[in-house]
Amino acid sequence: MDEPQKKALAKAETAVKAAQKEKETAVYVLRLYVAGTTPRSLHAIANVKAICEEHLQGRYELEVIDLYQQPVLARGEQIIAAPTLIKKLPEPLRRIIGDMSNTERILVGLDIKPKDIQKDRR
Repeated sequence: MDEPQKKALAKAETAVKAAQKEKETAVYVLRLYVAGTTPRSLHAIANVKAICEEHLQGRYELEVIDLYQQPVLARGEQIIAAPTLIKKLPEPLRRIIGDMSNTERILVGLDIKPKDIQKDRR
């Protein structure tokens, strides 16, 4: 590998590390749409809060919106089922529909790597 290639590779590695660090410190803006205080809604709220506390400690804003109390917001976001979790930031926007009990599915949807995998790669 010649000198220009080495410099380009080093630059790329630095950019990747910077992007990973930015992702690890990014604030997640989440909205969870639920339908009243049904067991399914309460379960979804508890699951999302637990996942956020475990994987995004201090780096998330979670707004829970009851579709019965604020139906206009559902139309604005085109919510067709509840519970629905929307990741506003960091981009890209993502929607996850269901009771939020599948932690792995939520982590993938939010583009979050589980903590134990993150530690292994450092």
